[in-house]
Amino acid sequence: MWLKTAISILHFVVARKGGNEYNVRAMGKFQIEGRKTVAGTHRVPGNKNAALPMIAAALLTAEPVTLRNMPAISDVERMLDCARRFGAKVTRDGAARTVTIEARKLKTVRLDPALARQIRTSVLFAGPLLARAGGISLPPPGGDGIGHRRLDTHFAGFAALGAKVKAGRRILSVRAARGLAGARILLDEASVTATENILMAAVLAKGTTEIYNAACEPHVQDLCAMLNAMGARIAGAGTNRLVVEGVETLHGTEARVGCDYIEGASYLTAAAITGGELTLTEIDPEVFAVLEKAFARFGVKWTVDAAARTLRMGVRRRKRMQYDLGDAIPSVADGPWPMFPSDLVSILIVLATQTRGTCLFFEKMFESRLYFVDHLIGMGAKIVQCDPHRVVVTGPTQLVGSTVTSPDIRAGIALILAALCAKGKTTILNAESVDRGYEAVERELGALGADVRRL
Repeated sequence: MWLKTAISILHFVVARKGGNEYNVRAMGKFQIEGRKTVAGTHRVPGNKNAALPMIAAALLTAEPVTLRNMPAISDVERMLDCARRFGAKVTRDGAARTVTIEARKLKTVRLDPALARQIRTSVLFAGPLLARAGGISLPPPGGDGIGHRRLDTHFAGFAALGAKVKAGRRILSVRAARGLAGARILLDEASVTATENILMAAVLAKGTTEIYNAACEPHVQDLCAMLNAMGARIAGAGTNRLVVEGVETLHGTEARVGCDYIEGASYLTAAAITGGELTLTEIDPEVFAVLEKAFARFGVKWTVDAAARTLRMGVRRRKRMQYDLGDAIPSVADGPWPMFPSDLVSILIVLATQTRGTCLFFEKMFESRLYFVDHLIGMGAKIVQCDPHRVVVTGPTQLVGSTVTSPDIRAGIALILAALCAKGKTTILNAESVDRGYEAVERELGALGADVRRL
């Protein structure tokens, strides 16, 4: 009991330190009646992790940029608010899922602290504003309280390009009065946002920039494709070495936001744990091929029609974990793409609670992501938290409805998944955290047979 209480306290403290301060009384909530089968067809929306840097990249040109397949989530709205503060004109067509951004004139190079605290990717405006306006000042960004996420890699890259960097507790500043110059940059970590930020600064720098140990996630590839369509010269997308030939100006373009494989995998899990069949539409087959092996270890298998961009998962018949050779307990560890994504670890933990066998989960990237398992334990899950980075899950267990609080996007959707297969009602506080990355989850799950209400 003392351990459970200590973890809960630590979780709350970490969340506050990470900029996720919230008053649960003021927040919305989900109420879920469990043990309803989730089945049907679900359209996978655009990837938030692609949409946000693409919004920032639109400020690299004075000409209009139209982004298609834009997800209707709160993080997108906050990112667009940031773009407006910098002087961009934003036109949104919700029905067509398009956003047009025209940053003819940039009216400020300083971001409001209150707005920056609402979204971590506000830091992605540093690269475009540095390249096009010569600098930017912004407060440390907010975001999910999943642990320390350093910005050192971003600003070391800017410094290598010739910028003057000032980093304090309350303000981050980069300036390049004489412009930027290409450089060879070795990232000290394969950070997605650092790769994106440095890339956006480098496209307008003089000369050649080589970025080593670059992130190669699908959303980084989406950004590279968009920038090249705007006139940039980037080679190596999808590898850990990017070569950028700087150009003087970029022009407008139209670009499509790739599919949100995290959201798609979440809905596949919802169907798997409730015994339903599910078809996903508008997927990227290559991306889901990377996820296939990890999910198959838990008895979740699917078939893909690449031409139609659809995925079909039948009823999960084998609910037993696939053990390693010699009948050894398997493990799931996250890492940079194409390793298993950190954003799916929380979701797979819930799947493990409904699968016969034992599995070790090793969350290497964020020291606070796994604290949410305390809620799962309270619902009846058999989980041993070894340390901040590792948990051992034994299933299957019948979960029981409870009242829990969502600390971040991925933990929030994991708690929703747990509630879907739990006996009785579950109330999930801080529903807004889920809205940051999932479109109207109560509507979408409801259309598939779940009983999810927003209170």
